[in-house]
Amino acid sequence: MGGWGSYCHGGEKHLARGLTDRYRTLIIDYRGIGESDDDPSVTPRMNLYAADVIGLLDHLGWKNVHFIGLVGMGACIGQEVAIQRPDLVRSMVNMGAWVKADTFLAHQLEIFRDIHRDSGFFQFQKHVCVMSFLPEYYNANVERLLGPQGPWSELNGRYPAHARLVEACITHDTRERLRLIRAPTLVIHAGKDVVTSPRTTLPIEQGIPGAVGILMEDIAHVVAGREQKAAFSHVLLDFLEKN
Repeated sequence: MGGWGSYCHGGEKHLARGLTDRYRTLIIDYRGIGESDDDPSVTPRMNLYAADVIGLLDHLGWKNVHFIGLVGMGACIGQEVAIQRPDLVRSMVNMGAWVKADTFLAHQLEIFRDIHRDSGFFQFQKHVCVMSFLPEYYNANVERLLGPQGPWSELNGRYPAHARLVEACITHDTRERLRLIRAPTLVIHAGKDVVTSPRTTLPIEQGIPGAVGILMEDIAHVVAGREQKAAFSHVLLDFLEKN
């Protein structure tokens, strides 16, 4: 589970190398994006999106699942599922996430939303890409990053769904409940992340009993580039194999 985007509809090529070779893998569209419907009358909270995941897993009959939450709310959803339905969670990976958005992070997320609303999707995409990738990677790949097929393209034309995702992110709060999580947990701290830096990820490691943290010093908000993806895949698959 990623942030505001989806690994569906061709996005599976961005999954960690070797993941789908070794594990049966489930990827989803959050409500309101891709092929998932939404009900705008329901208040958007992380519990709502977690309930969607729980309902899907129960429908499929899946239990004892490795929850891999990357780059935002996917990790927050994992926290909620691990608290509410520990029978579903064999292990959990959190990266690019938070236990509660502080003012700085909340304002960043609001700025992303407001740019989308006021200046359109492509200005939002440019802004979030500049904030999410290392300068070297952005400079070398800008033509591939920006445009209809670039990152977060699932949100193109779907501002209301984006606004609801942002509200769920800003109101997420597991500070007093992380201690209830018993699943083995890996928290990856991205040293060059300017959105969800170790400032927001360290409290996850500190709040979950027995959680293990690893600092990847040269990683930004989004893991990109051959060497970084290889290093990330090694860390991820090593953890899954041990749990």
